[in-house]
Amino acid sequence: MSCKYSHFLVSVVLFYSATVLCSQNYKSVDVTAEQVFTRNCEGPVVDARGRLFVVNVEQDGTIGLVKTENLKGTGKAVVERYVTLPKGSIGNSLRLGKHGEIYIADYKAHNILVLDTCRKEIREYVHSERFNQPNDLCITSRGILFASDPNWKDSTGKLWRIDPDSLGISGRTVMLDSAMGTTNGIACSPDEKLLYVNESLQRRIWAYSLDAKGNIAQKRLFASFSDFGLDGMKCDNAGNLYVTRYGKGVIAVFSPQGKMLREILLKGKDCSNLTFGGKDGKTVYVTMQDRKCIEMFRVAIAGKQ
Repeated sequence: MSCKYSHFLVSVVLFYSATVLCSQNYKSVDVTAEQVFTRNCEGPVVDARGRLFVVNVEQDGTIGLVKTENLKGTGKAVVERYVTLPKGSIGNSLRLGKHGEIYIADYKAHNILVLDTCRKEIREYVHSERFNQPNDLCITSRGILFASDPNWKDSTGKLWRIDPDSLGISGRTVMLDSAMGTTNGIACSPDEKLLYVNESLQRRIWAYSLDAKGNIAQKRLFASFSDFGLDGMKCDNAGNLYVTRYGKGVIAVFSPQGKMLREILLKGKDCSNLTFGGKDGKTVYVTMQDRKCIEMFRVAIAGKQ
């Protein structure tokens, strides 16, 4: 079966399943059973066909395909191992490229890997011994990647830009900021004029002005917290920022001006990352490390991958 075959049918089924199970906005329900993933459950991403991928199913160093079309009102989607990463690699964040490829933050082997989802082939996109452990990724419409890179032992972190080469085959690393705490969640605004980066242990979110070439400027504090941790982040199409509050079990939603709009209560506590999906982009999938599963809820405004 080709990668384009049955695209429409799958999208319709995915949309119907998510809508039936999650008809009430901001009410979280289970996508999978508990204990399906490892404690490092992370990196959800939805491709153009509506397929949901998550890292570390059954064992670390894998990527799972979550068959949300099989929910059938049960909240227990089928999960299968899609690929196994090269020996010594463990994935964290996943990000979808403009040609359907998926970039993988390989925190164990200091890599950014790339997965061809049609051929199920994985190759090294960029490797650097200067990486601590690439954690989270975001990508612009021009294919520029940004990577958070924490050093948990020292409570410090870096922010990297990875520029594609002229053929898009490999990347070139540029350090953008090294004077940071434990960098973790990272997201671009929909207009790609802002870059958000959080620091998990310091409980801060920073905003940078961003130009078309991926240069940053005007670093300023966007939000801060007095308790619990911070993990993955994503923006909706209105520019609102969704932030996983690790240990608290909520998604905090901020306006582009930094005002907290709401907190969305989850069933588990250790929410590690999230992504938007569904045919209309209004289904949010959240990886839960304490429950080793995925939850989801519906929102009013569609989101950005």
